[in-house]
Amino acid sequence: MKISILLPYKENFSPIYPGAVSLFVNDTVRISKYKKVITVFGNTNFSKKFKLNYKNISLPKFRFQSSSKKYVAEFLKIEKQQKSDLIEIHNRPNYLKDLVDNLDKRNFVIYFHNDPLTMTGSKTIEQRKYLLKECYKIIFNSNWSKKRFLEGMHDKFVNSDKLLVIFQSAAKQKVDLNKKKKEITFVGKLNRSKGYDIFGKAVIKILNKHKEWKANVIGDEQRDKIFFNHKNLKNYGFLKHKEVLKIYKKTSIAVVCSRWEEPFGRTSLEASSSGCAVVISNRGGLPETITNGIILKNLNPESLYKELERLINNISKRKKIQKLSLENFYLTHNFVSKNIDDYRDEKFRYKNLFNVKNSNPTLRILHVTNFNERHNGRLFFNTGRRLNNGLIRLGHSILEFSDRDIQKYYKSYKDINGSKTLNDKLKKTCYNFKPDVIVLGHADLITSDTLGELKDDYPNLKIAQWFLDPLNKNGPDYNRNKERILDKIDFVEANFLTTSPDVLNFLPKKTQNFFIPNPSDHSFETLKNFNKDCNMDVFFALSHGVHRGVLKTGKFDERAIFINRLIEKTNNVKFDLYGVNKIQPIWADHYFKTISNSKMGLNLSRGEPIKYYSSDRITQIIGNGLVTLIDEKTCYRDFFSDQEMVFYKNIDDLSEKIKKISSDEKLRKKIGRLGSQKYLKYFNSTLVADFIINKTLNLNSKKKYFWNNGQ
Repeated sequence: MKISILLPYKENFSPIYPGAVSLFVNDTVRISKYKKVITVFGNTNFSKKFKLNYKNISLPKFRFQSSSKKYVAEFLKIEKQQKSDLIEIHNRPNYLKDLVDNLDKRNFVIYFHNDPLTMTGSKTIEQRKYLLKECYKIIFNSNWSKKRFLEGMHDKFVNSDKLLVIFQSAAKQKVDLNKKKKEITFVGKLNRSKGYDIFGKAVIKILNKHKEWKANVIGDEQRDKIFFNHKNLKNYGFLKHKEVLKIYKKTSIAVVCSRWEEPFGRTSLEASSSGCAVVISNRGGLPETITNGIILKNLNPESLYKELERLINNISKRKKIQKLSLENFYLTHNFVSKNIDDYRDEKFRYKNLFNVKNSNPTLRILHVTNFNERHNGRLFFNTGRRLNNGLIRLGHSILEFSDRDIQKYYKSYKDINGSKTLNDKLKKTCYNFKPDVIVLGHADLITSDTLGELKDDYPNLKIAQWFLDPLNKNGPDYNRNKERILDKIDFVEANFLTTSPDVLNFLPKKTQNFFIPNPSDHSFETLKNFNKDCNMDVFFALSHGVHRGVLKTGKFDERAIFINRLIEKTNNVKFDLYGVNKIQPIWADHYFKTISNSKMGLNLSRGEPIKYYSSDRITQIIGNGLVTLIDEKTCYRDFFSDQEMVFYKNIDDLSEKIKKISSDEKLRKKIGRLGSQKYLKYFNSTLVADFIINKTLNLNSKKKYFWNNGQ
């Protein structure tokens, strides 16, 4: 087993003036379990190198040939003699083609440390498609960088397993916060791109007003000449990395106010790891570098001055941010190195695959709902699949009948919408399968006449119907949804609704009507966010149409207004939003990968809250260990305590509770853990499936279910 890491040409792999890529490689490789089989290749003029397996590719100056081309050519000569199992290329996507063209049977990984759309070899869509085709993995240092890579790309690339986000790392410093000095520090190039002019104007004003405070400036710039002078401002010029960290340790406030879209931002990361109160601009991946800090709303000297003034005057706030920055910092070298080793493990090791084995079935159940075959797995993780899993775990024999797929595939000139063929096929299926129970889920194209015929043909047949959509008079599609329920009411033994039946006055008493929770599933909800650190605070996603998969132009969802008002009220909190503000919705595995990075999930359904109703997003939020934020008018306090869910009265109450939880990791993890454990224990798909069958067939009237309240 052999791994080669190819650095950019002239990347200084040395403790003397190291590049950001070199620092990242050194910090993660030296503690990697693969350290002994890794060789780093680079072109470094300094005699002192980082203490790893390193091979220097020395090159004379070439007059008529690109030095980078020659650098890659020399690496190829070495690689042909000593074959690597994995070649990891850092920040130079343009190196890949020469390597692919000249090497057989190699596995390549590309690391992006900069904006992919600004780099030679990944600017165009075709170039990025090439990278996806040829690479085993493509690594980004922030979600922002990954989104940039995917700009303009087809949906099929969005959730590629080849795309990973692995953040940069820093050592968590041992800092005595009580010994912090009244100092404000800026580290970086002293140019407009880094916002040094903004910092300088704001900090001079601060130093003039607060005589006891000092400012540190670390960095240089050959081209952009910006100078600020003050007796309490010290410009160190360029310093070694260790010296920078020493200054951060004594710094109270650190400022990273870049104008340009920083792909990640190492300075803010290291300031956070040193317990500084960090003030950053909302550019690129900068918000992903800190757990707690101040995000500037407006990037100008006045806005920065006001935030510095608040931190100086409000000592308790400043110290709280410092404390939380240090306590919640998790992007350590060990954490990031393990993430890197995980994808290497995936390549080098075989994993055991486990299959669920059924016990002998007791009932034949025909489950008629939309299993979304035509969407190629995008809508796999839906309620129909969850209930299907529950029915299988109960030991029943299940035949899946995907009504929407059948209707789609069997359309013809004689049957324009495919409904006639669909109903005929259901009859034939029942003839061959002879089900004991038909379970219908949103099977709108199955007619009541068909159900009547089946009841006539099979007198012992029992039919149940589950329904997930909102049934609030003041909600969306109320009349249509009511009609969908009532259409089959004469032929079903029971309706199972995700709204409490006692607030629905249109349901006939002759039919049994029960509330069911949106079912969780242990095989779907696997993330356990309460056991890990998360980079984003609040996740929310919606779609203007599940089956389209993209936002519909001109379509409006009133929740977007609520979300934007909430963001405006909730400062310094990181929202990860999809399906709003022109950001496309996300699905399936991409959805789960995204929520794995969030502390809280907003469970906001369409229309006014009504007793017990929630969209099925609640299962993905609470089941995966995110803190669930839910309107108290849903009455979910009947099932969950304030230690298991966060209930809000209004938008102001919600904003305050979000801010509280985002700054209290212990509380966040406790609520996430207790809520997830309870939901998975009492509201899981096996219990919900058992409830549906039990009530439909009236098998055991004495059996209790947590949500049933003795019905």
